[in-house]
Amino acid sequence: MKYTTKNEFEHFNFAEAYIGDVQVTSGFFHMVLDNVTILPENSCNRDIREMRANNLILKIEEFSVISVVEEGFKTYNADGKLIGTCEDVEIAPEEQLEVIKTFADGVLYSLEKCDAQYIFNIDAANERSYVLTVEGSGDEEAWDRFLNKE
Repeated sequence: MKYTTKNEFEHFNFAEAYIGDVQVTSGFFHMVLDNVTILPENSCNRDIREMRANNLILKIEEFSVISVVEEGFKTYNADGKLIGTCEDVEIAPEEQLEVIKTFADGVLYSLEKCDAQYIFNIDAANERSYVLTVEGSGDEEAWDRFLNKE
């Protein structure tokens, strides 16, 4: 990769990023993201304006999955009357890796960092929404080129 940053998470905006791939193995977590906004404060951004990147690899170092929650929803009829409710479901640890694989081809609506935790809000390809919480010692972002933001 041509550009690499370490622990500059706050200098990116991951909202509305497309998830091309997710890899989770022992000691290794990375996502390949398209449509990531690189903020002017980023150390690699010499244009001092918002830019964009595709095929950005986000790595979280020394990670552990804290939780995977499938978000609940409400169903209404055409008259706006509530038909049913589905509550949030926390995915069991032994099923988490299979669920995380469904995130590829989904959309990352937001990604926030709180202390050492990374909180991903994802609309997965299986038409369900999830909140993935991962703890890690740091992050690394790598990409090949800057793109203009329209």
